[in-house]
Amino acid sequence: MAKAVRMADIAQRLGISTVSVSKGLAGKEGVSAEMRAKILATAEEMGYQPPARTNAHPGGESIGILVADRFFNENAFYSNLYRAVLKAATEQDISVLMEIVLPQAEKSCNMPTFLVNRKVDGLIFMGEISRRYLATAVQTGVPFMLLDFYDDAIAADCVLSDNTSGSYTMTEHLISTGRRNIGFVGSVLSTSSIMDRYLGYVKAMLRAGLPIRDDWRLEDRDDQGKFVPFSLPHEMPDAFVCNCDAVAYNLVEILKRNGYRVPQDVAVTGYDDYRYSTLCSPQLTSYRVDLDGMAKTVVAQLRRKMAHKPAIAPTVIVPGGFVRREST
Repeated sequence: MAKAVRMADIAQRLGISTVSVSKGLAGKEGVSAEMRAKILATAEEMGYQPPARTNAHPGGESIGILVADRFFNENAFYSNLYRAVLKAATEQDISVLMEIVLPQAEKSCNMPTFLVNRKVDGLIFMGEISRRYLATAVQTGVPFMLLDFYDDAIAADCVLSDNTSGSYTMTEHLISTGRRNIGFVGSVLSTSSIMDRYLGYVKAMLRAGLPIRDDWRLEDRDDQGKFVPFSLPHEMPDAFVCNCDAVAYNLVEILKRNGYRVPQDVAVTGYDDYRYSTLCSPQLTSYRVDLDGMAKTVVAQLRRKMAHKPAIAPTVIVPGGFVRREST
């Protein structure tokens, strides 16, 4: 029987201390991101096996969910998506552990304890997370899925809302009501979902031969992905497509404070159809995301990968549905 690889063996190979190897494998501070990547790669090459994990759910499987703090802290959509995943997993007798990745942990690529100690059989990354953090996490070899985003630089299976088609539907609806000057609210470089929703808007506008003006695209987030106040353009369009209901709600409030009537003067559409769509006055026309469908799909796909079977498809797009209300 081959001798088990120890941390000391990895340390000797790399010419570093065993403590550094331990920190690198645990995702703790004290080693650089580059050295951590070398440690993880060398451990995999040498066949290092961490101590056997203790199942968080005796007799069953368990999955870990990682979500960046900026999404879970400010966006009720993700708390609802988490509940949907939890429900779908529980129905399959799978336990769930969740870690909210704080900004410093994301920046320094510190991995959660449940991943370092192999207490989960699979991982779900829920919402955008930094590419370095994602790359570091997947080097552990734990099967994983991306939920509600994708990364063109990393080959990964993912489950998405039908973002481009959904936003196209919303824009086409505004055009059908006679609006011709239509803006977009959303920082398109912030997430893959917002980018795809912007592309759906652009597609509908181009097909209708309508103008796409830079001053009618309003930024709603900073470089860290946090919501920021936005100002109305000097020359107003007669409608806005918003990347989510929370932003649409804020826009409606700003419009009303500035004396505009919704939808008589400016029509507004949202996206998600969760909470803000009915809290808003007037209630928002929105595109409903099938949270339960996304949750069931990602759990089923991840379970296949945990059983060492390929995902049914590398990218699964879950369709939603158009919901018309008073804001248009």
